[in-house]
Amino acid sequence: QVQLVESGGGLVQAGGSLRLSCTASGTHSMINVMYWYRQAPGKQREMVAVIYNGGDTDYAESVKGRFTISRDSAKTSVYLQMNDLKPEDTAVYYCKRYENAANYWGQGTQVTVSP
Repeated sequence: QVQLVESGGGLVQAGGSLRLSCTASGTHSMINVMYWYRQAPGKQREMVAVIYNGGDTDYAESVKGRFTISRDSAKTSVYLQMNDLKPEDTAVYYCKRYENAANYWGQGTQVTVSP
């Protein structure tokens, strides 16, 4: 059973930075795609960033140029470097891993950006 654990959330002032981490355990495949999603109160969960198996990345328009997704060489950890944070980035951030035709989610980590 794949399990994901996120860390790195917290409270930061606008313009600040945070780095989120997500580590997977119980994985069985080196072929995978890893995502960061977020969900703000009263809003739908949205994809923030993705890193594909081959290493290509993609981002939501709202975070392009500010957020960077990366992973370790073992493909078990994924990171989200968030710079120039804005109050509208406040949300619970979730890590998702897709492997062997299944999606696995972490429990989420809160990011709060104060004005």
